[in-house]
Amino acid sequence: MKKYCVLLLMFILASPAWASPEADSEHIRQFFKQRFPDLSWQDYADGVYAIDPISRQTWEAIEEFPPYEIAVENGETLFNTAFANGKHYADCLPNKGIGIAQRYPYWDKKDQTVVTLPVAINACRTSQGEKALPYGKGAMAAIMAYLSDTSRGNTIQVDIPKDDQGALAAYENGKAYYFTRRGQLNFSCAHCHVMHAGSKLRSDMLSPVLGHTTGWPTYRAKWGSVGTLHRRFRGCNKQVRAKPQKAQSEAYRNLEYYLTRLSNGLSLNGPSSRR
Repeated sequence: MKKYCVLLLMFILASPAWASPEADSEHIRQFFKQRFPDLSWQDYADGVYAIDPISRQTWEAIEEFPPYEIAVENGETLFNTAFANGKHYADCLPNKGIGIAQRYPYWDKKDQTVVTLPVAINACRTSQGEKALPYGKGAMAAIMAYLSDTSRGNTIQVDIPKDDQGALAAYENGKAYYFTRRGQLNFSCAHCHVMHAGSKLRSDMLSPVLGHTTGWPTYRAKWGSVGTLHRRFRGCNKQVRAKPQKAQSEAYRNLEYYLTRLSNGLSLNGPSSRR
């Protein structure tokens, strides 16, 4: 415990609020390298299963017959179904929508906002005269499952343009959200996933922040379906008894921007199954 407290203090002192995205990534990677010295960098793509061998056995058994396969199939059907005007998703997404998940989120300099994959999907729909889809589950999660499946194994590479103050501000806002206490329990995201990563919360082990965006969308037994990353953000807020944001709110998109930047270089392995 004493060694852990020393590591935590080193992390806090080495990560000033004004640190660059590159420095943030280096500091947090060094912190976890000392916290979990037996893990390789790519191990973090597996989330909590990289540090919990007992849960990993169950997870690997589940992955032999993935519960998200139906969502992938449904998503492929939805993706290839023509809009009312005869156009398809392939007509308004980069690379016809195939193998693009690692590009998101990105900073849109023109609109001065973070664009996530769900936002891009709905922008595609509305540009073709279709209604936007709800962001948390259902058709959106299915389409994302299909697109993520076509991107499996691609490497995350999120860019924070150094010459764009808007992009840096969005990143810093996401970082601030992650480390800000909230809710009746007065917890920040970092309390669970940095400070106490690897510790038990009741029967569950807390996962490290690295790799938190690699496996989405995800099938969770608690949900009984495939859901999106922002659905999980909302659930985390509720768990600390804080009022959740709307899925794809500016705050959540900035949070995703920050988290994904931390995981640059990891391989996508979504869709996935998680507890």
